[in-house]
Amino acid sequence: MESTGETSPAPAADAELHRRLVYGDESALAEVYTAYGPLVRRIAVRVTRAPAAAEDVAQEVFAHLWSRPYAFDARRGSLRTWLSMLAHRRAVDWVRGEARHRKHAHADDSALHTIPEPGPGPDETVVDRERSLLLHTALAELPQPQREVVHLAYFAGRTYRQAAVELGIPEGTAKTRLRTALRTLAETLADPPDPALERGA
Repeated sequence: MESTGETSPAPAADAELHRRLVYGDESALAEVYTAYGPLVRRIAVRVTRAPAAAEDVAQEVFAHLWSRPYAFDARRGSLRTWLSMLAHRRAVDWVRGEARHRKHAHADDSALHTIPEPGPGPDETVVDRERSLLLHTALAELPQPQREVVHLAYFAGRTYRQAAVELGIPEGTAKTRLRTALRTLAETLADPPDPALERGA
């Protein structure tokens, strides 16, 4: 496995993150995205050779983890390895889909956008109260258009394409809003405010 320079949770922490994901802790998803998002995108770019496609793959990978947390088994390997394998498979699927699209250039364009729909995620149960509060606060501070796409894509199990249809906006707009929102959340959770400073200590 390549060295990425990212700070990744230790194997023991994987099991705890997984437990929180199973219980619907939204902050656990944000932590996983912060830790492994760059790795997943790099793998996707290497396979697809298309940055925009890599973003799509990354969004699908983390939506899959959120909606189907039981698919990961911490006893069989690290979360890093599992996400890497999932990113590679999704990226390969994208490449194959593009090849089919080029071969059948005059086929119905809707076939290109068919992606397996994730199942619904579990009800929210806050385990890490402090970090969960931070996430909820960060979500609340997002502009409403971004917040709507995040909720549909990650908490209602939609792809960004499905979210675009539900919101009645172009796919590119939905993807841009989701990408911007996720980066904002990742930055907020990666650099939380110092409680001592906020208390004036």
